[in-house]
Amino acid sequence: MTQKNDPRAIDPRSTWALDREIVITRVVDAPRERVFQAWTDPNQITQWFSPEGYESETHEIDIRPGGRWRFAYVAPDGTRYENRMVFLRVDAPRLIEIEHGSDIDDDPARFGVTVTFDAQSNGKTVVTLRQLHPTAELRDEKIGFGAVEIGYTTLDKLAQYLE
Repeated sequence: MTQKNDPRAIDPRSTWALDREIVITRVVDAPRERVFQAWTDPNQITQWFSPEGYESETHEIDIRPGGRWRFAYVAPDGTRYENRMVFLRVDAPRLIEIEHGSDIDDDPARFGVTVTFDAQSNGKTVVTLRQLHPTAELRDEKIGFGAVEIGYTTLDKLAQYLE
């Protein structure tokens, strides 16, 4: 076993996947339990979860470990983007782990998402979405498509929903 000062010890920074990661954070003016509920109650998440200007159309939804949400983002021009989320972990009220991709089996571009909910002493909640893509190229493709902007507008809709 290597010791902390041993040069053979793995530096955690060398294993970080920064080139495959997208991180989006938003402070929401609502208590953590309420924000978490907006993410895990099927009647609530379907009201706000979509990019600005888009609608979300649900095919099936089961938010629990092993459950999935199949839905389409519908763009203003009618273009449909079919999505599937598989819920890996739901740890109330601190985090949700998801596998997100297109609504096809074994989507090679699917990525991991960890959503954390950090309660603040002022009654607000810091929501952080951390996406981990399979490759740096797929991450860059998502950024080019607008994933960061889409993420922020989705969190803005969450904040508006909770007002």
